[in-house]
Amino acid sequence: MISAIILAAGESRRMGQPKMLLPWGDQTVIEHVVNTFLRAGIEDLVVVTGGGHEQVEKAVKRYPVRNIHNWNYAAGEMLSSIQCGLREMPESTQAALIGLGDQPQIEQQSVRAICDTYKETDSALIVPSFQMKRGHPWLVARPLWNEILALQPPSTPREFLKDHSDQVRYVNLDTPTILADLDTPEDYDKAHP
Repeated sequence: MISAIILAAGESRRMGQPKMLLPWGDQTVIEHVVNTFLRAGIEDLVVVTGGGHEQVEKAVKRYPVRNIHNWNYAAGEMLSSIQCGLREMPESTQAALIGLGDQPQIEQQSVRAICDTYKETDSALIVPSFQMKRGHPWLVARPLWNEILALQPPSTPREFLKDHSDQVRYVNLDTPTILADLDTPEDYDKAHP
């Protein structure tokens, strides 16, 4: 089984308000992301929360997801949230997708393409790429989880991928949505439907 970890623990400092809760169509940003992964066929989904965790958990309450609160979100950056998610994976999970809660532009077909590549190749690391730029969600298979779990700050997921560049299988996708996220009010104003 492929599970997904949706990283939703940020403090939204640059946005100035909780970006996971911003409207996106008739949903919130985090709901739209969760829905995209569910519609893409992901059956096991963990949302890692941090800042504003009660509101984020309330927003996704009606979806079949598990919420994990990263108590170290303020100091631990993205790495600690990935580690929280990996620790919660069921035994049946062979690989985990690492997705961003502030990436509502992500498309179902992108999620499916990454999962299909894993099923076809059994590669330990699969990363989507648009015009030679790495994006999200990326996939890491169970044999590499202990390495990620052992990382300590200031190590980052980006460094982990760089250190394993010989194992990365890139999936070239013809959409910039794998690169887009919402960091600032300008990002949101430009992108939201």
